[in-house]
Amino acid sequence: MDAFWKTAAAVLIAVVLGLTLGKQKDIGVLLTMAVCCMAAVAAIRYLEPVLDFLRELEALGDLHGETLGILLKAVGIGLVAEIAGMVCADAGNTSLGKSLQMLGSAAILYLSLPIFSALLELIREILREL
Repeated sequence: MDAFWKTAAAVLIAVVLGLTLGKQKDIGVLLTMAVCCMAAVAAIRYLEPVLDFLRELEALGDLHGETLGILLKAVGIGLVAEIAGMVCADAGNTSLGKSLQMLGSAAILYLSLPIFSALLELIREILREL
C-alpha cells in the first residue's frame, strides 16, 4: 500500500503544480501525462496478483488462454482510452477525448467478437440438445 500513498501524493502534487503553471498549458499537459504513466506503472504492481489469480482460474476451469487474453486486452484498451480521453479533456479538447473513448469502445467490441461467437455456438449447442 506504500506505493499507493506515494503515487496519490505525486498526483496531488501534480495537480497543484498544474494549477500553479496556469497559462503554460503545454507543460501542464506533459506533467499530467507523466504522472498518469507513473500511476499506471504503480497500478501494474497491484494487478500482478490479479493476473496470477486469473491464471489459476484458467487452469481450474479449463479455459482457453485466448479468452482470458481477450478480456485482459479489453480492460487495458478501456483504461488507456479513459485516461487518454481525460488528458485530452484537461488539455481543453473534450471532443477529441470523447472521440478517443468511442474508439476504445469500438475496439473492445471488435476484440470481443471471438467471445461472442463462442457464446453463440454454445447457445446453438444447447438448443440442439433440447
